[in-house]
Amino acid sequence: MILLFGLGCIFFPAIFTLLCWGLQTHPNLRMERPEAVLVASKLVSSVQAVMASTAGYIVSTSCKHIIDDQHWLSSAYTQFAVPYFIYDIYAMFLCHWHKHQVKGHGGDEGGPPAPGSTWAVVRGYLYKEFLMVLHHAVMVLVCFPLSVVWRQGKGDFFLGCLLMAEVSTPFVCLGKILIQYKQQHTLLHKVNGALMLLSFLCCRVLLFPYLYWAYGRHAGLPLLAVPLAIPAHINLGAALLLAPQLYWFFLICRGACRLFRPRGSPPPSLDQPQD
Repeated sequence: MILLFGLGCIFFPAIFTLLCWGLQTHPNLRMERPEAVLVASKLVSSVQAVMASTAGYIVSTSCKHIIDDQHWLSSAYTQFAVPYFIYDIYAMFLCHWHKHQVKGHGGDEGGPPAPGSTWAVVRGYLYKEFLMVLHHAVMVLVCFPLSVVWRQGKGDFFLGCLLMAEVSTPFVCLGKILIQYKQQHTLLHKVNGALMLLSFLCCRVLLFPYLYWAYGRHAGLPLLAVPLAIPAHINLGAALLLAPQLYWFFLICRGACRLFRPRGSPPPSLDQPQD
C-alpha cells in the first residue's frame, strides 16, 4: 500500500512538471507559463481519467459475482490514484494563481503580488473551486479509507463501475482548453461538448441508478425496492456522491444550450445564473 501510494505521489507531479517544461520549451509551442500550467494540468487529469476508467472496466467486467468477486486492480489503483486528488488541488490553485496574475492583480509590472494578496488569491480560489476542492478532500479522507478498509474485499464490481465515471473527464478537460484558446465557434468544440454531455450523463448521473439496478438483479429485487433493502448509510453515501454530479450536469446542460443556440438568437435571460 505504501509503495503504490508513494508511486502516485511521484507520478502525477512528475508528469505535470515534464509537461509544463515541454510545453514551454518545444520549438513549435513555446507557451507562456500560465498557458503551460493550464494545459499540463488538463492533460494530467485526462491521463488519470483514462487510467482510472480502464482499470474500472477491467475490474467491473471481471467480477461475475457483484459482491464477492475480487480483482487485485481495484485496491491497487485506488491506492495509486489517491495522491492525484491531493496533487490536483494544488494544480487547480496554480492555474487560479496564474490567471489572477494575468488579470493584473499582482505586483507592479508583473512582479510579485502585493503584501496580503496571496491570502486573497487563496480565498478567491476556495470560493470559486469550493465544490471541487471539497469533492477531492472527500475522495481522500472518506472514500479512500472506506474503499480500502471498510469494504473488506467486498463489492469490487461497484468500485470498478465508480472508477469508470472518469470517462467524461477528458472531454471536460478538452472543453476547458478550447475555451481558453477561444475556440468555442469550432466544430471540434461542439462535437466535444456533445460527447461531454453524453458521457457525463451516462457515466456520472445514470451510473447510480445502474448500480442500484445491478444490486436489485443480484438480490432478486425490483429497482424501486433496492433503497429500502440496503443500509441507510449506503443510500446517504450514494446521495452525497450524486448531488455534485447533478449540479455539474446542470452546468454542462446550460453551457450546451448556449453552445448550440442558433446564431442571431437573443442572449440568455438575466435571471439565468452564468458560469
